[in-house]
Amino acid sequence: MTRLRTTILAAAAGAALCLTAPACSSDKGATQETIGSPPRTNDKLSPRDSSADDPNADRKVAPERLNPSEGGEDGGTAPEKSEGGADEDGDPSLARASADLPGQGRAAGAQEDNLLFQGEARLANLRMLTHGGQNAEAYLSPSETQLVFQSTRDDLQCDQIFTMKIDGSEPRLVSTGTGATTCAYFLPDGQSVLYASTHKADPACPPKPDFGKFGGYVWPIHDTFDIYVAPLAGGPPRILTSSPGYDAEATVSPKGDRIVFTSTRDGDLDLYSMKIDGSDVRRLTQALGYDGGAFFSQDGRQIVYRAHHPTGEEANEYKRLLKEGVVKPSVMELFVMNADGSGSRQITAFGAASFAPFFHPDGKRVIFASNLHDPKGRDFDLYTVRVDGSGLERITYNPSFDGFPMFTADGKKLVFASNRAGKVRGETNVFVADWVE
Repeated sequence: MTRLRTTILAAAAGAALCLTAPACSSDKGATQETIGSPPRTNDKLSPRDSSADDPNADRKVAPERLNPSEGGEDGGTAPEKSEGGADEDGDPSLARASADLPGQGRAAGAQEDNLLFQGEARLANLRMLTHGGQNAEAYLSPSETQLVFQSTRDDLQCDQIFTMKIDGSEPRLVSTGTGATTCAYFLPDGQSVLYASTHKADPACPPKPDFGKFGGYVWPIHDTFDIYVAPLAGGPPRILTSSPGYDAEATVSPKGDRIVFTSTRDGDLDLYSMKIDGSDVRRLTQALGYDGGAFFSQDGRQIVYRAHHPTGEEANEYKRLLKEGVVKPSVMELFVMNADGSGSRQITAFGAASFAPFFHPDGKRVIFASNLHDPKGRDFDLYTVRVDGSGLERITYNPSFDGFPMFTADGKKLVFASNRAGKVRGETNVFVADWVE
């Protein structure tokens, strides 16, 4: 949430499908079921396999780092779900090497002009907040003074949940340190976070799926994932969902009233919402296929999410794999719906792996990660698109991975995860930049 090598924790999850990167290579033969109004064809991107067809080709230059740092280009690859920890071939050294904590080595939050690539005109004053290991899915507290994120670092074998200050200082473990975790988010009080974890079922990391058995890259859908709430002041986490099956990928409405999450409680991967205390659970999506990675708009009235709705023989294959606890994520499109699940409409039709959508505070645009310019490859970049499917704009030109974007409430800053400037191949770190309108 693919590729052929892991790069990050995910972000999202050997763990969950969270907001993490889906497949790094797409199956162009897959079919898509369009829900709601299709995007406007006069503005949307249609070419799928040539960088020459990039909608921003008039301003694009070769992906060359501005003021390249000593050591040359990054060699990172795109992340998988949110498992993190080891390379796809089982080599944990690729993920854990040089896993420095923020504040060690380079100063936490240090600004480095050479982190930007040519063409990244929407970004300024880019700052690197973590320095080593696999770090992703970093989301702001209500006060925007802290971030909660998932990380595989030091001796960890799979993702755990950490917080840090907005400048990257004072990283703290807030999950139990056992099992696998994914998809953390602050609750409205700013004093607690929710996240999904498998620790109740087993303190060990869940096993990775056998890609050979399933004929290619798959995401595991662990039915031992439940959603927990952990107080930042310390103490054991409190379970919020305990239904049979997978419960994960939870985020909170800025209104502070409801949580949206993905669950298999009714036999498919669908979106649900519930009150902050876990009550009043409502199913929001009905179509066969994976629906997940959802976020509310700033006014709490809309939800943006990623989905793939297979038909025909592909649908039969999807159901067969889901019974075995896996899903193939090589094609994901973006959808928008009302917070009650009504009015669902598809806003992209790229035939690529698009994921991690987040509303701009103006409610008119969505920022997301995709390999739409390289649908058979591992290069994920950030894009924006209007909620009617028009006005596609490429934001980043890093030749490896950029993903999991989140705007501050005023739209002036952007937090995201990236492979850029990593000390080792595939390393993923958290960054914050000024957003230029």
